[in-house]
Amino acid sequence: MPTTRPCLDVLCLGHASYDLVFSVPRHPGEDEKLFADHLLGCGGGPAANAAVCAARLGYRSAFAGYLGRDVYGDSHHAELERTGVATDLIVRGTSPTPLSVILVKPDGKRALLNYKGDTIVLPADAIDFSDVKTKTVLFDGHEPQLSLALLAKLGGAVPSVLDAGSLHAGTQALLDRVDYLVCSEKFALQYAGDEQTALYLLAALSPNVVVTLGERGLIWQRGAEKGALPAPPITAVDTTGAGDAFHGAFAAALAAQMAWPDILHFASAAGAFCCSQMGARPGLPNREQLQGLLSHWRKHTGC
Repeated sequence: MPTTRPCLDVLCLGHASYDLVFSVPRHPGEDEKLFADHLLGCGGGPAANAAVCAARLGYRSAFAGYLGRDVYGDSHHAELERTGVATDLIVRGTSPTPLSVILVKPDGKRALLNYKGDTIVLPADAIDFSDVKTKTVLFDGHEPQLSLALLAKLGGAVPSVLDAGSLHAGTQALLDRVDYLVCSEKFALQYAGDEQTALYLLAALSPNVVVTLGERGLIWQRGAEKGALPAPPITAVDTTGAGDAFHGAFAAALAAQMAWPDILHFASAAGAFCCSQMGARPGLPNREQLQGLLSHWRKHTGC
């Protein structure tokens, strides 16, 4: 007798990698050799991290995307399963799992190298979404053909979110197709030269726009309504994955039908907490950790 797939809270479609995170005293100069203080190996990638964040916060999540049949893909796949992320929508193949090498300085600033080899974008029919039910869908722009196919299938029935980390063909293809456009400061600068102009222009494409600004918090626009929110007070250790945590919590809060101010606080707390830990995946908060930071934030700021 066929099993019925449970309804998801959040389906995250896009990029998965394996991260090698080195703690370094400074970023190396030309022809300079440095010794790292620490090394962390873990799964990564915007959509994959968002799925893990949602799962840790107590929501049913799945990741849809690609992992190679190699040591990095096997390790990442096992990590997703341990976290409770559904993995039956993952495509495995002979091309390598994307690998990221991240150098993190003591102030939390980072440099990142990514290697994909001959791994290519998945075609629109690579995954069968016919029996998938979800309350929210999150895209990171790295699988545009699959994303557009899923959006067409859903037909606007559930809220859609785009994690626009940088301006490239994938994010451009989805800009005006999603209900919630959540972009980074980097994306805003690439798109329009400054965040306020970007907010104005992007609000003409998507009904709900958020621009995250790191330690400066965020700005947003919904129709004619605009606002800003400061960042929670934390000591940054590593900013890797902060945006992924924000997006995963944002999508989960949408699935939970939280009020707009609560969605922004919930997501901001997740992103800030991630900065307080080394590595993106270890920094993704659980519900207790996020609520603790939210309580501390509200106590000290009254927001």
